[in-house]
Amino acid sequence: MNTAPHTNQLPRFIMASGMTNLADGIAVVVWAWIATLLTRDPILVALMPVALRLPWFLFALPAGIITDRVDRHHLILAMDIVRAVAFGAAAFIVWASLPLAPPLEKGTAMPTLFLALLGCAVLVGTAEVFRDNAAQTMLPAIVPHDQLERANGRLWSVELVGNSLLGPALGAFLIASVIWLPFALNAGAFVIAALLIVGLKGNFAPVQKGPRDWRKELGQGVAFLRDAPLLRLLAITTGVWNLLHQMVVIALVLYVQEALGLEAWGYGLILAAGAVGGIMGGFVADRVVKMLGQGAAAQWMTLASAVAFAAIPFAPNGIALALVLAAFEFTGIIWNTVSVSYRQRVIPDELLGRVNSVYRLLAWGMMPIGLLLSGMIVSGSETIMSRDVALIMPFVAAAIGAAILTLCAWKPLGVGFALASDGQPR
Repeated sequence: MNTAPHTNQLPRFIMASGMTNLADGIAVVVWAWIATLLTRDPILVALMPVALRLPWFLFALPAGIITDRVDRHHLILAMDIVRAVAFGAAAFIVWASLPLAPPLEKGTAMPTLFLALLGCAVLVGTAEVFRDNAAQTMLPAIVPHDQLERANGRLWSVELVGNSLLGPALGAFLIASVIWLPFALNAGAFVIAALLIVGLKGNFAPVQKGPRDWRKELGQGVAFLRDAPLLRLLAITTGVWNLLHQMVVIALVLYVQEALGLEAWGYGLILAAGAVGGIMGGFVADRVVKMLGQGAAAQWMTLASAVAFAAIPFAPNGIALALVLAAFEFTGIIWNTVSVSYRQRVIPDELLGRVNSVYRLLAWGMMPIGLLLSGMIVSGSETIMSRDVALIMPFVAAAIGAAILTLCAWKPLGVGFALASDGQPR
């Protein structure tokens, strides 16, 4: 790859990311909410986001190999087109199935529609794996390495505006009015993103060194992560955190509906309010990391997540819950700024796709487990306690898990970043 940064391409790259994340933000509400319109079974409700996240477990490694073989610009373009087609198909399927049958407490009255939407979700999630891996490997070719924290912070702020601020509110409004419309709008958003990506200029193809052997290439990525203790620690910590986070995310859908008595628009606004904290975090992340240091920032942000998880069931209303989520998103963005910027800086470009894929297999592959655990915890708890109490048990479990994670990772994070700052290989 041409290692000279194409800094003039950053605004177009960020705009394309903003469009895809607007669509993702709409989908945050739509996929989970439409599942609750088809069934009230917590395990079946969890299956819809599982379908979106399972591809991270199945395809993270192949995505890394492919990312290091092909032009990353072309890969991103292809995956945006795939998601446009998948959302267009989902819009048509939902429209053709109207009116929806009343949801059942167990099972679903519309199994064909439910399975078809699961298939569309798997396709969307698979394309996301390849697209996101390619996008993260492209950024170091667009900005100088000493500007990665700043670029990542700005990029995530724009992503959060779409993914967690505008997207959920818009998705909630649309699905409450015309149920198929948010899927159609997402298809259009990915078409626009593809058009923006087409206009990117530069050489984003990795350097080809010798004959290609996927087993050897994958082994190189695994070996690099295995021999980098701090990267390995960040991957494992992020993986456990993502498992806990997904337990909370899917539990929020039923909790907001049943415990707080809010409709789709209220759920969307709560997520949007939480995004405000993330956006603020994105704009100050580089300064916070510089002030605290990478190690201390990672330590305190991990602890903050445990506090936030524990606070959720004590929020008496939607406003209080929104404030908790805002604080949570603020700290989460700072953690991501530390971990992703370090990863982009220390991994050689020719290995970036593969190491990223192994890293994200550990970090993102845990998400489906967290989603299923959330549904299982609620379903199992209902056998020994009331539904109201059962709905908060995933938050309790996540808080305990995050506290244990903080205790286990605190010292290794501090030591690892201290050695890295001294120039020792980590």
